[in-house]
Amino acid sequence: MRRIRYCVAMSLDGYIAGPDGEFDWIVMDPDIDFAAMSEQFDTYLLGRRTFEVTSGHEQAAMPDGETFVISRTLQQSDHEDVTIVGENWRQVLQSLREEEGKDIWLFGGGSLFRSLAEEGFVDTVEVAIIPIVLGGGTPLIEEPSERIQLTLKDHTVYEKTGTVGLVYTVNKPSQP
Repeated sequence: MRRIRYCVAMSLDGYIAGPDGEFDWIVMDPDIDFAAMSEQFDTYLLGRRTFEVTSGHEQAAMPDGETFVISRTLQQSDHEDVTIVGENWRQVLQSLREEEGKDIWLFGGGSLFRSLAEEGFVDTVEVAIIPIVLGGGTPLIEEPSERIQLTLKDHTVYEKTGTVGLVYTVNKPSQP
């Protein structure tokens, strides 16, 4: 089964985007192999707000993969290069997980992460902590949220930029 992985950069104070949705504070560490990381994925999940921000930068569809935008308001007819998924998102995600392929990148954002995690769809949380304090913005997970128990699987310190990479497995609740 394909995994859904929440891979995201975050400020030290817990934000994945600044107060105006900006992400210019995310430093690109020369020791992080983004090409190798991207090779692990062939499907991308975005929430509406993240989609609108990235499409404003002409990055709506992710390269070398299929992009799904989870939204109750966007219309498929307005967006040729991505698949808009509405109320049936649970069935779509389950089907994607069962298909052959690489892992699925939950690209954003905090609201979509909360919804998917609460339904048991997120397998890992992979955070690159950038050494900056933003003081506000879009949080890693939108409040209110249920507790999500995690187990640390890996960590890396990138000395050149001070970025810290953390990889956690999401602990699935035990079934009675």
